[in-house]
Amino acid sequence: MSPESGPRGGKPNAVAVVLLGMMALLAGGSVRRESVTVDEVAHVGAGVSYLQALDLRMNEEHPPLAKVLAAIPLVLRGAHADYSHLSWSFSQGFSKQFLGEWVFGHWLLTRWNDPVTTLFWARMPMLLLTVALGFVLYRYGAKLGNPMGGLLCLCSYATMPAFLTFGPLVLTDVAVTFFSVLTLWAFADLWRFPTREALVKFGLALGGALLSKFSAGLLLLCFMAVVLSLRLRRAPQQPTEKNELRAWRRQRWRSLILGVLLATFVVYTVYFVLSWNQPTDSFAILPHAPVSPLVRRLLMPPWLYFRGLAGFAMSASRPTYILGNAYPHGVWFYFPVVFFLKSPLAFLALLLLALVAALAARSELTTSGTVIPKSLVLHWRTLWISLAVFTAACMLSRLTISIRHFSMPLVLLILMLAPLPTMLDSLRRSRWRLALAGSWLTLALALWSLVTAMRAYPYYLPFLNSLSMGRPGYELVNDSNLDWNQALPDVEQWVQRRGLQRILLDQYGISDPIVYVPQAQFWNCQDPSAADAGAWAVVSASMIADGHNCRWLLQYPHESFAGGSMYSFQLPTVIPSAGSAGGPPLSAFWHNFGGVPWPEDIRLVTLNCIRDPGQLQPTMDRMMARYQAATREKKK
Repeated sequence: MSPESGPRGGKPNAVAVVLLGMMALLAGGSVRRESVTVDEVAHVGAGVSYLQALDLRMNEEHPPLAKVLAAIPLVLRGAHADYSHLSWSFSQGFSKQFLGEWVFGHWLLTRWNDPVTTLFWARMPMLLLTVALGFVLYRYGAKLGNPMGGLLCLCSYATMPAFLTFGPLVLTDVAVTFFSVLTLWAFADLWRFPTREALVKFGLALGGALLSKFSAGLLLLCFMAVVLSLRLRRAPQQPTEKNELRAWRRQRWRSLILGVLLATFVVYTVYFVLSWNQPTDSFAILPHAPVSPLVRRLLMPPWLYFRGLAGFAMSASRPTYILGNAYPHGVWFYFPVVFFLKSPLAFLALLLLALVAALAARSELTTSGTVIPKSLVLHWRTLWISLAVFTAACMLSRLTISIRHFSMPLVLLILMLAPLPTMLDSLRRSRWRLALAGSWLTLALALWSLVTAMRAYPYYLPFLNSLSMGRPGYELVNDSNLDWNQALPDVEQWVQRRGLQRILLDQYGISDPIVYVPQAQFWNCQDPSAADAGAWAVVSASMIADGHNCRWLLQYPHESFAGGSMYSFQLPTVIPSAGSAGGPPLSAFWHNFGGVPWPEDIRLVTLNCIRDPGQLQPTMDRMMARYQAATREKKK
């Protein structure tokens, strides 16, 4: 089989099944070795409570769909949650749940249920959703190009470390990407032929996206941008006569509005059902009357949705770190940098090859419609315009902490590869001399991406390509680009090999590490004590330069493991004083975990509440007092 011909008949589907199976094995095998990551602590507990208690008090800052999907097998297996526990009653209230959700989630995962089994079953629906997204990319890629184009898109997706890493985790990123891609395709279908079936598919897909993540609101901007583009350059089958064109547009606007209303109804219904037992104290301002309980219940869904949206907006600006420099908020070049550092080189080369082939096709091919089928020109336009919208939004964002927040542009870039085999085949028939070489190069790059994925197994989260030039990850990236608390089982293996009874652990997480590493003692590498002298310490790579300022440790014997996520250090027999040569930094140069502007270590604050839930209310009182004092100080 020549590379330009591609597989025929049922062979593409068989190859697609193999690629999807390979992705499930690589992603599933990798995640099976990992401890609970930072956000999963809150997400798993929240999802179970949504289904069992019909109460949305936990984790309001994210819509519920992904968490509900993860909770389904747990609830079916009878996962236990104690709704008389202090962490549950304390969390009734918008501000309190930001603290209580970590305690409730940790207890559900590690105290009330078996931590390994519970986490495994919570991640299985997310793994299935990740595989389903791969199938969608294969189908859409085959339609935009040919079966070989679909396989190229699937191969690029199935070997992308970002999706192998975050796909199986209980997060919102892959869920919103899955439903957003469906929504964009359904929008193009609806705009071409506004049938009732197309309207329903669009409304349901958009509803799923809005229920997955608040950033799905960017889809509305994509719709407007596509519609505006049709005024600048018409699409095939778009009328030219003025009255006919006006009627054509009116019909599609009507269908679009109805589709958005259907999506709104879907969101309302899900919030209404999942908040059925949630107290309506938020509406105490309503006058007491016989109908007031009903009115409050009916108003709960929009109230919860917009309150969660407000919470999301409040946390949408965070300090960040890139290429060895810290910034008070997101910077425009963050995502371009992490994209180039954390994408396989084969994928970057395929994008470059696709660009070259597109330029060649414009100059060499004279027949219109040789690349994208006329029936899918609007779909193609919708995808690349949406790529521009989502990429611009990411670059303008003040929240730039992880490649996972770039998932939607990544998937749309993958779909940009779909026409590549068709373009090369057309160029070969037009006797462009480099077409055959381009086809063989495409096949070679696809195989290279497979080799890269297998070689990186199982450490996909800290993956960096050769563009890092051998520099350690902590000098380049931060947060879940490097370590997200997933490597605690590797820490325990390291401890067992050393035969240690105690280690100091500076972890990048908000949970009790003794679940995975019983020998661990909480440690802040910026504030060692004299008693730590001579001990072994394990520090997250994300804490060395960003989460904490721990570079002073690098002059002592150390090694990296878990793919570069963790570092072990042999502390000196005498620890130099702060600020001296070879010693920890002065407090004025300390860095805070997660960029939280708080005098206390927020990890230790949360850990104390996990170990003693009775500390929840005193901790909240202390936080509120400091916040009020800071507010008064600003007013002076």
